[in-house]
Amino acid sequence: MAMPVTDLPLAYDDIVAAAEVLRGVAVRTPLLENRALNERAGGRLVFKPEPLQITGSFKFRGAYNHISRLDAKTRKAGVIAYSSGNHAQGVAAAAHYCGAPALIVMPDDAPMVKKDGAAAWGAEIITYDRYGAEPRETIAHGICRERGLTMIRPYDDRLVMAGQGTTGLEIILQLAEMKLAPNRVLVPCGGGGLTAGVATAVKNHAPDAAIYTVEPVGFDDTALSLASGNRQTAEPGATSFCDALLAPEPGALTYQVNAKFCSGGLSVSDDEVSLAMAAAFSHLKLTLEPGGAVGLAAALAGKLDLQHGITVIVLSGGNVDPALLADIIQKA
Repeated sequence: MAMPVTDLPLAYDDIVAAAEVLRGVAVRTPLLENRALNERAGGRLVFKPEPLQITGSFKFRGAYNHISRLDAKTRKAGVIAYSSGNHAQGVAAAAHYCGAPALIVMPDDAPMVKKDGAAAWGAEIITYDRYGAEPRETIAHGICRERGLTMIRPYDDRLVMAGQGTTGLEIILQLAEMKLAPNRVLVPCGGGGLTAGVATAVKNHAPDAAIYTVEPVGFDDTALSLASGNRQTAEPGATSFCDALLAPEPGALTYQVNAKFCSGGLSVSDDEVSLAMAAAFSHLKLTLEPGGAVGLAAALAGKLDLQHGITVIVLSGGNVDPALLADIIQKA
């Protein structure tokens, strides 16, 4: 039974339209299951591995859904994005496919694998100090005005959210092919675009499914926002190696969707994430970046009772520096 979402900045129909745009372009990533991980978590886990997506994360979906809809003149002028890495690569790749120049504003401490990934698609890279006085949004908007580019925001954008939501639509359709339905879905959360898209798609088909955000400790601003009923900010001075999930507060648009559909938020430590990365490498044969592993980390750390029903875990990205992954696997 479809749920009315016309009062929100994202509708189910937006996701269906995005799926048509992405058909034959984006990868329809599979669903995976592993007996050993089920036993460790104490319930049945089904994984959606977005490291297998173009550019190694879900971000390509939203970027392509937006850029491909620009008219020829706007595309020729070029696009710009600000990102710690995965959105950067998604925009760079989508722009390449659409014949648009791309400029990416990235923190100077972003993982080299992500900088190199964006550059490999032909994007121009401009770096900034993540901890400096001038926010990335200010830097990017200044360049955007100066060069006449089109801004592709990482999450507070209807077309981007809709593209990310195709992840959730695929989950529903693939589970239906297995004659299953989700009881709960764990989604890595930074600015909240992936969560908003997945929640909109899942709730349309499975209204009783519980959606949980998963964030690093200290950056659980969405969890705090959901609990308080108002947008909250990240803990001052907090640090985490989950570089993809360090948004200081939920997006204005994404929070509206997530406040309606999410049952709550979970947080995990860097140590818990490291164990999940090692477990994914060992049991799923998948390379996960820290931010992409937080859902599995929450399941293995017992953050929720997963004994009953089906728990879907979105593994959102796999762009991790090889040396970091090797160190984590060796220590585990």
